[in-house]
Amino acid sequence: MSDCLVIIPTYNEKENVERIIRKVFSLDRDFDVLIIEDNSPDGTATIVKSMIPEFPSRLFMEQRTGKLGLGTAYIHGFKWALKRDYQYIFEMDADFSHNPDDLLRLYDAAKNQGGDLIIGSRYIMGVNVVNWPMGRVLMSYVASIYVRFITRMKVMDTTAGFICYTRNVLETIDLNKVRLTGYAFQIEMKYTAWKLGFNIIEVPIIFTDRTMGESKMSKGIFKEAVLGVISLRGRSFVKIQKPVSN
Repeated sequence: MSDCLVIIPTYNEKENVERIIRKVFSLDRDFDVLIIEDNSPDGTATIVKSMIPEFPSRLFMEQRTGKLGLGTAYIHGFKWALKRDYQYIFEMDADFSHNPDDLLRLYDAAKNQGGDLIIGSRYIMGVNVVNWPMGRVLMSYVASIYVRFITRMKVMDTTAGFICYTRNVLETIDLNKVRLTGYAFQIEMKYTAWKLGFNIIEVPIIFTDRTMGESKMSKGIFKEAVLGVISLRGRSFVKIQKPVSN
């Protein structure tokens, strides 16, 4: 078993899921993969199941009863990872918008550069987004500016979904108290880690919009994130502290 686990939530990703799994397994470093499958009607789970005998100690799948939200998928995956001996836990999309090759760079920042939470950042060096309409680029970029303004969090890509957490971060955050379950979950996790004093490193990546399958993004998702930030800011008046080690 590797000490690195890549968590990939899926819903209707039959065009991408086998390719993304094989690409991760082709990297120069070993990464295990956990698929969190939300009962896709397109047969995504069947594809993953057919691959498990080929990679019996590296590929795992947790099936849920339906489309329950991105945040709850990752929380499920985090708890699964913490029950095992994984030291580095990654979030990554199934649609190749995140380049699997960049997993090696996120791992290096955590392993060798002292990072506790590593962000694959679209905005740390300008705007590095490919194939998005200009309106969507502006919406995402302005959303990150808004989040920084409200929270005072010193993170350029606050809504990023390509992340590496060290085990210590996920053991310290009370996962049962994470409130935001959609894409705003990404903001809440970064904000909580920042308030706890963990070292956050942003690694520049190029984000490429999916070429196969349907996007899950919508204006409603961004609205949820904007409103969720207000609740986070209100909660900031209640001091978040690291648990005291025995």
